[in-house]
Amino acid sequence: MVEQIKPQYSVAWIEKIAEIPKPVWDELAEPLKTPFLEWEWLNNIETSGSATPKNGWQPIHLTVWRDKQLIAAAPLYIKSHSYGEFVFDHQWADLSHRLGISYYPKLLGMIPFTPAVGYRFLIAPGEDEEQLTQLMIASIDHFCDRHELSGCHFLFVDPNWRELMEKNGFSSWLHHSYIWSNQGFKSFDDYLSVFNANQRRNIKRERKAVIQSGLDIRVLTGDEIPHHLFPLIYRFYHNTCEKFYWGSKYLTRKFFEQLYPHYRHRVVLVAAYTENDDKHPVGMSFCLRKDDHLYGRYWGSFEEYDCLHFEACYYQPIEWAISQGIVMFDPGAGGRHKRRRGFPATPNHSLHRFYHPKMSQILRHYIGEVNAMEQQEIDAINQDLPFSKQEIKLI
Repeated sequence: MVEQIKPQYSVAWIEKIAEIPKPVWDELAEPLKTPFLEWEWLNNIETSGSATPKNGWQPIHLTVWRDKQLIAAAPLYIKSHSYGEFVFDHQWADLSHRLGISYYPKLLGMIPFTPAVGYRFLIAPGEDEEQLTQLMIASIDHFCDRHELSGCHFLFVDPNWRELMEKNGFSSWLHHSYIWSNQGFKSFDDYLSVFNANQRRNIKRERKAVIQSGLDIRVLTGDEIPHHLFPLIYRFYHNTCEKFYWGSKYLTRKFFEQLYPHYRHRVVLVAAYTENDDKHPVGMSFCLRKDDHLYGRYWGSFEEYDCLHFEACYYQPIEWAISQGIVMFDPGAGGRHKRRRGFPATPNHSLHRFYHPKMSQILRHYIGEVNAMEQQEIDAINQDLPFSKQEIKLI
């Protein structure tokens, strides 16, 4: 579907990333900090059967062209539910229902199943970002009107891009993640030094428990990772979802298997081996790296080992991150364990536009109050962190 917007631009809506050649898409995506907007990641989500119309994620990506050159793009999905988003808008859906207004389908801009900050429109370097952003928003508004979509929502957005979108009428909703930032640490002991004495002892005790279990913990990256570990990541992921997060298993086995030939250069694994088997880990965490940013995604184990989760998901990645000059480590969703291990509550935002006048009015009227309450929660969490130096820099 191609629309001629201005003489120099045309807009095309595509139903799969594969319609765009990888080098063409990545010319826009690779300069960004996030790895999750790159062609290989998005295409894998689609071709693996993880995000499909059948499971409520209908890809409908917006692209902007000048002649035959791609100059802007936005990964978008028509959603018939809110699962896999990690921004819990059920209260808005419930309000809409009580007002007799259909909440679904809606248009969503995010990396599916990935609560990591960085979503934004992809704009070619040197182009007029404000002009293209206004053009893309107008195209989205027209698309939503034509297809009777209730609203447009962008989740875990790039903070600089958020300011531009607010200027163009989107309402910003405050949330928080738990993010580790490198305070110029030279070693793991430097990291430990920011905690109070009790928490330093606790972390040392937890690491000692893993050593005493006899496990060999290895950090594997890129070509170091043997092929057979990629389907094993799925087994750990599946096992964790079945045990702790029922109903949250969104990615298929094929998704993880396809990482090996196409995306292993971004993958970082923390694998735990026993003395009896140095080829098949009993536990593993799965992370991605791009430049000086590290992202924890999934974890699992087949046997229970005291404190292995903390070692594989926090301490080993942090120690490795320090050695690699990583400045930011996002360990993934959830926060119960993270806040006590050096991951302060860190603001992130989503952006929202409702097309029904009543819903739009309510959103604009109350979102400031909602955000103020969320900021109070962030402040309360960070006042209770086990740091010896409360002046530690919070990003």
